[in-house]
Amino acid sequence: MNKCKLKALILTVGAIFMAFLMINVTSQAARMDMVDVSNNNGYMSTAEYTSMRNEFGVKAVTVKISEGGTYKDPDAASNIANVQAAGLYINGYHFARYATKAQAIVEADFAGRTAKAAGLPIGAVLATDVEAEEQNYQSKATNDRNNAAFMKEIQKFGYRADIYTSGSWANNKMTIKGKTGWVAGYPYVMSGQKWYTNNNAWQWSGSAHFRISYGGFDVSQLYTDYYTAGQKSTVKPTNKDAVKANNQGANKNIYKPATSAKWVKESKVYTLKTAVKLRTGASTSSNAIAILPAGTTVKTDQAIIKSGYRWVRQPRFNGYGYLATGPASNTLEYVKSGATHTYYTVKSGDSWWTIAQRNGLSMTTLASQNGKTIYTTIYPGQRLVVQ
Repeated sequence: MNKCKLKALILTVGAIFMAFLMINVTSQAARMDMVDVSNNNGYMSTAEYTSMRNEFGVKAVTVKISEGGTYKDPDAASNIANVQAAGLYINGYHFARYATKAQAIVEADFAGRTAKAAGLPIGAVLATDVEAEEQNYQSKATNDRNNAAFMKEIQKFGYRADIYTSGSWANNKMTIKGKTGWVAGYPYVMSGQKWYTNNNAWQWSGSAHFRISYGGFDVSQLYTDYYTAGQKSTVKPTNKDAVKANNQGANKNIYKPATSAKWVKESKVYTLKTAVKLRTGASTSSNAIAILPAGTTVKTDQAIIKSGYRWVRQPRFNGYGYLATGPASNTLEYVKSGATHTYYTVKSGDSWWTIAQRNGLSMTTLASQNGKTIYTTIYPGQRLVVQ
């Protein structure tokens, strides 16, 4: 064969192969069907959500509604209104802190009432986000029982229920049945991956970026119509070429194996916003030395982020103790840095009402700043933060 013709043939075949390869990669790229947001993302405008829809192919947004039994996300109402104004499907989630069935029901009631007040429409999904330290200590059977109680209770408000958790917890720490569940798992190499196809949704990135929005976002691919109101999505982007390009950009190999975490020196004083376990090591599997109540002041000398939490080291008379200041997504969630407080020691005959009145506070405020509710029993000798 003529060398020139052979060269031309090779180039032609190569071009066809590369075109096929690009089409194949594009078809396998994980989609940005759904974004979840909270107050950590700041105020989100209708224009931002519209850009997500038109330029990135986002169909649905799931907003944080509440956490535990007292926290209401301050941006939930504006997020719900602006998502709807942008023509996207809207859902909500509650960050679970429950460890018992009774607590799960209380949290579901709180989440349902908070969602209604924020304007989450009837028929939307209100998922329970189960990934906290409280559930890590429970058996699979206990977590299953608690999750079932939460979901049954949330349905009384007219919402559809689901469970969000990590891939490492799914069917290990709790049961996630087929065709249910929203599961998180971040591949090191994104292109061509397709995980958790037997579930409703796969959260595949926690650091996606959108053109006119600040910071990184959690994005998920939907495998069912559960998060689009139980029907085939009618959301259509206006710039399909931009969606294709942005989708490919988000699927680049941006996830690399983490280098070994290292301890860094810090000399800080933290005040606990909630009860935290002091441990023998920087791991949730390490033995607990003590449970430090809310309001406890802790002095630290080192810190590290590992295994999904930020850990600090506390020098003690006989060595060191370790405690988590918060999950990696919100590293100071459990503490106030450098805060000084005035404490009151509970005496016999005291109540939330008498202590609150004495210090010019409402009972709810007093209980909340101590990581409790007004229904929590207090005992003589207990220290409470009053300022």
